[in-house]
Amino acid sequence: MKTKYFAQLVALSALWGASFLFIRIASPVFGPNVLALLRVGMATATLALLMRAMRQPWAWKQWRTLAVIGALSVALPFLLFAWAGLQLPAGYSALLNSTAVIFGMFASARMGEDTITTRKVLGCVCGFAGVAFIVSLGPVHLSLNVVLAVLACVLASACYGFSTPITKRAVGHMQPLQIAAGIHLLSLLMLLPGAAYSLPQAHFTLGALMAVAVMGIVTSGLAYWGHLRIMRHVTPVAAMSPIFMIPVFGVLWGHLFLGEELGGGLLIGGALVLVASALITGFNPLQRWLDLIDAKP
Repeated sequence: MKTKYFAQLVALSALWGASFLFIRIASPVFGPNVLALLRVGMATATLALLMRAMRQPWAWKQWRTLAVIGALSVALPFLLFAWAGLQLPAGYSALLNSTAVIFGMFASARMGEDTITTRKVLGCVCGFAGVAFIVSLGPVHLSLNVVLAVLACVLASACYGFSTPITKRAVGHMQPLQIAAGIHLLSLLMLLPGAAYSLPQAHFTLGALMAVAVMGIVTSGLAYWGHLRIMRHVTPVAAMSPIFMIPVFGVLWGHLFLGEELGGGLLIGGALVLVASALITGFNPLQRWLDLIDAKP
């Protein structure tokens, strides 16, 4: 992988890790339904302006594919993570997001783009063990709401995982900006009824508006488009590498800016989730350096 693409993936990881911090700030103010709509609405507006500036046509003929990708990678995950943010610290949500790799493996195998091996099954075991550590041993008091929030995060991650092979195929016959703009626009329509129902209970503050603006414009609109562009130039495994780094930034931002505690269960569970991701994808960040060492006379 070229250095510029690796640097871009690290930057995306930092942005997506920060989104969990912003969710914790904005979700109690707006409520999950309104937050998800505002986030997607700002992303849609940003991408629509880019479409117009770059004179790219909307891919209306592919609306069914875009609707599926939008539901799985935008509408449902944004809504589920927004709801979970009412119960869970940002670090928890970021770590649970790593389970997307597990679901992505099964989805890719189902679509004939990957195979299930013993190593990958072992990775799944490590992943779910990590989730168990995060839930039972972390600094959050275990309750029904916490368990439901964890399940919401896992379901959102499953949506991300299932959308991965579909998105990879879409990049082959549509422009990245067309995909990003189309899925956000269709997701906006999906979220509109729930947001309209919850609007009377929403509150609007400057801090929450700033948080959702950053999420919508930067971490959703621009970042999603950027990730789709990178997917054209790197392997599928490399494209998944932000999933390994998102928990690191999510926990870091939550600890630095929200004062979230770093419990022993959280660290152990997070380590197991990352090991699971590495086992499933075969990703080894040290391999390049090991190859360089072996190549020396």
